[in-house]
Amino acid sequence: MTTATDHLRIWLALRTQVPWHQARPVALPARRPARDGAVHDIRTHDHARSPHRAHSLLTALALARADAASGTPLTFATLSTWQRHVLDVPEAPFRRHPAYAKGGRERYGTGADLPALLEACLAEAAAEAVAGAEDSPLPLTARAARAYLDVCFFHPFDDGNARSAFLTLTYVLARAGVALEQVGPVRRIQRHADDPEGALALADLLAVLIGV
Repeated sequence: MTTATDHLRIWLALRTQVPWHQARPVALPARRPARDGAVHDIRTHDHARSPHRAHSLLTALALARADAASGTPLTFATLSTWQRHVLDVPEAPFRRHPAYAKGGRERYGTGADLPALLEACLAEAAAEAVAGAEDSPLPLTARAARAYLDVCFFHPFDDGNARSAFLTLTYVLARAGVALEQVGPVRRIQRHADDPEGALALADLLAVLIGV
Protein backbone atom coordinates (compact mmCIF):
# COMPACT_ATOMS: atom_id res chain seq x y z
CA MET A 1 0.00 0.00 0.00
CA THR A 2 1.42 3.38 -1.05
CA THR A 3 1.47 6.11 1.59
CA ALA A 4 -0.13 9.31 0.33
CA THR A 5 2.25 12.24 0.02
CA ASP A 6 1.81 14.83 2.76
CA HIS A 7 2.79 18.17 1.25
CA LEU A 8 2.53 19.90 4.62
CA ARG A 9 5.33 17.72 5.99
CA ILE A 10 7.32 18.43 2.84
CA TRP A 11 6.88 22.15 3.48
CA LEU A 12 7.83 21.87 7.15
CA ALA A 13 11.10 20.20 6.17
CA LEU A 14 11.76 22.61 3.32
CA ARG A 15 10.99 25.88 5.17
CA THR A 16 14.08 25.39 7.34
CA GLN A 17 16.27 25.04 4.25
CA VAL A 18 15.12 28.12 2.35
CA PRO A 19 17.84 30.82 2.54
CA TRP A 20 15.42 33.38 3.92
CA HIS A 21 18.19 35.79 4.95
CA GLN A 22 18.95 36.24 1.26
CA ALA A 23 15.57 37.88 0.68
CA ARG A 24 15.77 41.29 -0.90
CA PRO A 25 15.73 43.93 1.87
CA VAL A 26 13.38 46.89 1.94
CA ALA A 27 13.91 50.31 3.44
CA LEU A 28 11.57 51.14 6.31
CA PRO A 29 9.49 53.11 6.81
CA ALA A 30 8.12 52.35 3.37
CA ARG A 31 6.53 55.03 1.29
CA ARG A 32 2.76 55.41 1.51
CA PRO A 33 1.10 53.67 -1.47
CA ALA A 34 -1.07 55.67 -3.85
CA ARG A 35 -3.96 53.29 -3.15
CA ASP A 36 -4.83 50.54 -0.71
CA GLY A 37 -4.09 47.52 -2.87
CA ALA A 38 -5.75 45.02 -0.55
CA VAL A 39 -9.04 46.92 -0.44
CA HIS A 40 -8.93 47.59 -4.18
CA ASP A 41 -8.36 43.92 -4.97
CA ILE A 42 -11.20 42.79 -2.74
CA ARG A 43 -13.58 45.37 -4.19
CA THR A 44 -12.77 44.26 -7.73
CA HIS A 45 -11.59 40.63 -7.84
CA ASP A 46 -13.59 39.28 -4.90
CA HIS A 47 -16.65 41.43 -5.54
CA ALA A 48 -16.81 40.06 -9.08
CA ARG A 49 -17.11 36.57 -7.59
CA SER A 50 -19.57 37.52 -4.86
CA PRO A 51 -20.49 40.83 -3.20
CA HIS A 52 -21.05 38.93 0.04
CA ARG A 53 -17.58 37.35 -0.19
CA ALA A 54 -16.05 40.80 -0.71
CA HIS A 55 -17.95 42.35 2.19
CA SER A 56 -16.92 39.52 4.53
CA LEU A 57 -13.25 39.72 3.49
CA LEU A 58 -13.19 43.51 3.90
CA THR A 59 -14.53 43.10 7.42
CA ALA A 60 -11.83 40.53 8.20
CA LEU A 61 -9.14 42.74 6.63
CA ALA A 62 -10.11 45.67 8.84
CA LEU A 63 -9.97 43.41 11.89
CA ALA A 64 -6.56 42.03 10.91
CA ARG A 65 -5.17 45.52 10.52
CA ALA A 66 -6.69 46.62 13.82
CA ASP A 67 -5.06 43.61 15.51
CA ALA A 68 -1.73 44.55 13.93
CA ALA A 69 -2.05 48.13 15.14
CA SER A 70 -2.92 47.05 18.69
CA GLY A 71 -0.21 44.43 18.88
CA THR A 72 -2.53 41.46 19.15
CA PRO A 73 -0.30 38.37 18.88
CA LEU A 74 -0.45 36.35 15.67
CA THR A 75 -1.88 33.03 16.85
CA PHE A 76 -4.29 30.47 15.49
CA ALA A 77 -6.99 31.98 17.70
CA THR A 78 -6.39 35.33 15.98
CA LEU A 79 -6.60 33.72 12.54
CA SER A 80 -9.77 31.93 13.61
CA THR A 81 -11.37 35.21 14.64
CA TRP A 82 -10.67 36.67 11.20
CA GLN A 83 -11.84 33.48 9.51
CA ARG A 84 -15.23 33.60 11.20
CA HIS A 85 -15.78 36.86 9.33
CA VAL A 86 -14.29 35.54 6.09
CA LEU A 87 -16.67 32.59 6.04
CA ASP A 88 -19.52 34.21 8.00
CA VAL A 89 -19.62 31.29 10.44
CA PRO A 90 -19.89 31.16 14.25
CA GLU A 91 -16.74 29.05 14.70
CA ALA A 92 -13.62 28.35 12.63
CA PRO A 93 -11.81 25.43 14.29
CA PHE A 94 -8.64 23.72 13.11
CA ARG A 95 -9.50 21.18 10.43
CA ARG A 96 -9.80 17.54 11.47
CA HIS A 97 -9.38 15.83 8.10
CA PRO A 98 -6.79 15.86 5.30
CA ALA A 99 -7.07 18.88 3.02
CA TYR A 100 -6.43 19.23 -0.69
CA ALA A 101 -5.51 22.08 -3.00
CA LYS A 102 -4.60 22.73 -6.62
CA GLY A 103 -7.17 20.32 -7.96
CA GLY A 104 -6.04 17.61 -5.56
CA ARG A 105 -2.37 17.77 -6.58
CA GLU A 106 -1.35 18.81 -3.08
CA ARG A 107 -2.51 16.99 0.04
CA TYR A 108 -2.05 18.30 3.57
CA GLY A 109 -2.24 15.60 6.22
CA THR A 110 -3.45 15.59 9.79
CA GLY A 111 -1.78 15.07 13.15
CA ALA A 112 -2.23 15.95 16.78
CA ASP A 113 0.93 18.07 16.59
CA LEU A 114 -0.28 20.39 13.85
CA PRO A 115 -1.96 23.12 15.96
CA ALA A 116 1.16 23.50 18.11
CA LEU A 117 3.41 23.49 15.04
CA LEU A 118 1.33 26.21 13.42
CA GLU A 119 1.47 28.30 16.61
CA ALA A 120 5.25 28.03 16.59
CA CYS A 121 5.46 29.03 12.93
CA LEU A 122 3.17 32.01 13.45
CA ALA A 123 5.23 33.15 16.43
CA GLU A 124 8.33 33.24 14.21
CA ALA A 125 6.65 35.81 11.97
CA ALA A 126 6.53 38.35 14.79
CA ALA A 127 10.29 38.77 15.29
CA GLU A 128 11.56 42.14 14.11
CA ALA A 129 14.97 42.52 12.48
CA VAL A 130 17.74 44.22 14.42
CA ALA A 131 20.10 46.21 12.23
CA GLY A 132 23.69 45.00 12.43
CA ALA A 133 23.00 41.92 14.52
CA GLU A 134 24.58 38.73 13.16
CA ASP A 135 21.75 36.62 14.56
CA SER A 136 19.13 39.13 13.52
CA PRO A 137 15.68 37.77 12.73
CA LEU A 138 14.63 37.58 9.12
CA PRO A 139 13.82 40.58 6.93
CA LEU A 140 10.20 41.69 6.88
CA THR A 141 9.62 40.36 3.37
CA ALA A 142 10.91 36.90 4.32
CA ARG A 143 8.80 36.75 7.47
CA ALA A 144 5.68 37.85 5.63
CA ALA A 145 6.24 35.41 2.77
CA ARG A 146 6.97 32.52 5.11
CA ALA A 147 3.89 33.22 7.24
CA TYR A 148 1.76 33.38 4.10
CA LEU A 149 3.09 30.03 2.93
CA ASP A 150 2.73 28.50 6.39
CA VAL A 151 -0.99 29.20 6.37
CA CYS A 152 -1.31 28.03 2.77
CA PHE A 153 0.29 24.67 3.50
CA PHE A 154 -1.01 24.05 7.02
CA HIS A 155 -4.38 24.73 5.40
CA PRO A 156 -5.84 25.03 8.90
CA PHE A 157 -9.45 25.68 7.99
CA ASP A 158 -12.03 23.67 6.12
CA ASP A 159 -12.43 26.54 3.65
CA GLY A 160 -11.02 29.95 2.78
CA ASN A 161 -7.35 29.19 3.44
CA ALA A 162 -6.02 31.37 0.63
CA ARG A 163 -7.89 34.30 2.14
CA SER A 164 -6.55 33.43 5.59
CA ALA A 165 -3.00 33.38 4.20
CA PHE A 166 -3.57 36.76 2.56
CA LEU A 167 -4.82 38.25 5.84
CA THR A 168 -1.81 36.80 7.66
CA LEU A 169 0.58 38.40 5.18
CA THR A 170 -1.29 41.70 5.47
CA TYR A 171 -1.03 41.53 9.27
CA VAL A 172 2.73 40.92 9.23
CA LEU A 173 3.30 43.82 6.84
CA ALA A 174 0.94 46.09 8.80
CA ARG A 175 2.92 45.44 12.01
CA ALA A 176 5.80 47.18 10.22
CA GLY A 177 3.57 49.97 8.91
CA VAL A 178 3.61 48.58 5.37
CA ALA A 179 0.71 48.33 2.93
CA LEU A 180 0.89 47.20 -0.69
CA GLU A 181 -0.35 49.24 -3.63
CA GLN A 182 -1.16 46.04 -5.53
CA VAL A 183 -1.70 42.51 -4.27
CA GLY A 184 -2.85 40.65 -7.38
CA PRO A 185 0.60 39.12 -8.04
CA VAL A 186 0.56 37.66 -4.52
CA ARG A 187 -3.00 36.38 -4.54
CA ARG A 188 -3.16 35.05 -8.09
CA ILE A 189 0.12 33.12 -8.41
CA GLN A 190 -0.02 29.57 -7.06
CA ARG A 191 2.70 28.54 -4.62
CA HIS A 192 3.88 24.96 -4.21
CA ALA A 193 4.92 23.23 -1.00
CA ASP A 194 7.97 21.62 -2.61
CA ASP A 195 9.40 24.74 -4.26
CA PRO A 196 12.12 26.47 -2.19
CA GLU A 197 13.03 28.82 -5.04
CA GLY A 198 9.40 29.87 -5.28
CA ALA A 199 9.28 30.56 -1.54
CA LEU A 200 12.22 32.94 -1.72
CA ALA A 201 10.82 34.45 -4.93
CA LEU A 202 7.66 35.38 -3.03
CA ALA A 203 9.73 37.30 -0.49
CA ASP A 204 11.51 39.13 -3.31
CA LEU A 205 8.19 39.86 -5.00
CA LEU A 206 7.00 41.52 -1.80
CA ALA A 207 10.12 43.68 -1.81
CA VAL A 208 9.31 44.79 -5.34
CA LEU A 209 5.68 45.51 -4.47
CA ILE A 210 6.65 47.48 -1.39
CA GLY A 211 8.99 49.56 -3.50
CA VAL A 212 6.49 50.19 -6.33
